[in-house]
Amino acid sequence: MQAWVAGAQAALEASGAAIRPYFRAGLRADDKSDESPVTAADRKAEEVLRHMLLQAFPDCGIIGEEFPPHRADQKYVWVIDPIDGTRAFITGRTSFCTLLGLLEDGVPVLGFIDQPITGERWWGGRGVAASFRGPFGGRVGTRQNVRLGDAEFSATSPEMFTPEQMARLDRLKAAAKRVYWGGDAYTYGLLALGQVDVVAECDLKPWDWAALGPVVEAAGGVVTDWAGKPLKLGVSEGDVVAAANAGVHKEALGALG
Repeated sequence: MQAWVAGAQAALEASGAAIRPYFRAGLRADDKSDESPVTAADRKAEEVLRHMLLQAFPDCGIIGEEFPPHRADQKYVWVIDPIDGTRAFITGRTSFCTLLGLLEDGVPVLGFIDQPITGERWWGGRGVAASFRGPFGGRVGTRQNVRLGDAEFSATSPEMFTPEQMARLDRLKAAAKRVYWGGDAYTYGLLALGQVDVVAECDLKPWDWAALGPVVEAAGGVVTDWAGKPLKLGVSEGDVVAAANAGVHKEALGALG
């Protein structure tokens, strides 16, 4: 696993260097077919990540948000979201992240959450201890004793939920202590630091969730879909609930029904 970690770290350093010149530089965004924004920074960062990962791991497949899959039927597949939170990026906010996950037979086994402007990075996975580096401090590890009634809940946006999903989410929000909107994947990093306790979201693509589970779980948390099933490529439909510990995860699933 250490070879995977070292190769991914080097690739993220290069993608961060590619992203930083575009930040707060008046970058124009285009709308994709699903009306989500994309920029030259998204494309450049994914190109850099693909190039470096294929150099280091030529037998691996790659799935990315901005370009077609490459050998996605391989046992090991890297999953790339070059800029998760493009809306945050184009409005100058530092809550966007680069996400890099490694799948083994479709199951996430290693993940990285990287914020290239603030210098924060989380990583962890199977056989890899949860780790965090950043200039602001913070001890990696979820809150193990928190219950839902004392939990800090967060989700990116109400717009990602259908009316039926929002009705279920309202029960979870009502049971939590406080509710925060916004943050994209950065919120999962905060969960790994014990700052947030529950995140529930829908309509996530594989590049949105592949990196998150390994990081949160290595930090002591639990990540599944809304039915409590593990996330897996080709099976999971994009609904995700991440929690600080098994107890609060069970309570969250109960609230979601």
